[in-house]
Amino acid sequence: MKKCMSMMVWGCLFFVAGCVYAQPERGGDRIPQKGESRLRPGDLRVLQLEISPDPVREGQRMSFRVIVGNKSGYSGRVNLMLKDRDDIISEARDVPVYPGEIRVDFPQTSYRFSRSDHCFTVEADIERNRQPIDLAREFCAQKTSRGWTMTDKGMGYLRVEDLDMFPDPAIPGQGVRFKVRLRNDGKPIRGTVRIQDKEQVVAQIDNINIPRGMSDIQFPYANYSFQRFDHCFTVVVDIEKTSHPVDATREFCAKPTGWTLNP
Repeated sequence: MKKCMSMMVWGCLFFVAGCVYAQPERGGDRIPQKGESRLRPGDLRVLQLEISPDPVREGQRMSFRVIVGNKSGYSGRVNLMLKDRDDIISEARDVPVYPGEIRVDFPQTSYRFSRSDHCFTVEADIERNRQPIDLAREFCAQKTSRGWTMTDKGMGYLRVEDLDMFPDPAIPGQGVRFKVRLRNDGKPIRGTVRIQDKEQVVAQIDNINIPRGMSDIQFPYANYSFQRFDHCFTVVVDIEKTSHPVDATREFCAKPTGWTLNP
């Protein structure tokens, strides 16, 4: 009798253990070992991509951080490659990915920017299944006077293509007005545009729209006096109370040969 009871107990234990072992795996409970991952690159999405420091200057080392969303219920280990077109900028290997959102910090890089803007993609490699990850939006770095930036605030790449003065040549004591041709390779912006001679404000227009592409900005007449041997002008754009000196295609200086800006 005792022997039969013992056999029944052991039988029940084996049955329960078999049922537990047969339960389906919940993806978020553990990281699957190599060869059993159910996570796919199509389950991932890049929600945010940042650069540090921002802005970054030419030749300065930088690092990237991405927020990746995993819409599946599975976990896994992923190799992530940050790319600019066909160039691999940085790579994060063997990254543990869980359901939900994770933050991935890429190793520092000394990647050099060579174009007017750089747009980034992220590729995932899961057990030799490699493909680009969908992006929540376009992530691009744009050149500014302070360096390369990926922030939504601030302005894109501005350049002074030309600066004209009327009349030209001008005589001392004569009222003059200026026209600036600006090239905006970034998004449309609104701000204050002013012309300066060193620290002196020569002319200014407040709260003006600067669309993408080329635009001519006409300034009102200014009672500006030419007094030194030469006067060199710069253009500054104020956005959200921050001043941004604008790069120029050439130096714009008025010489005392009738005070002219013509080369």
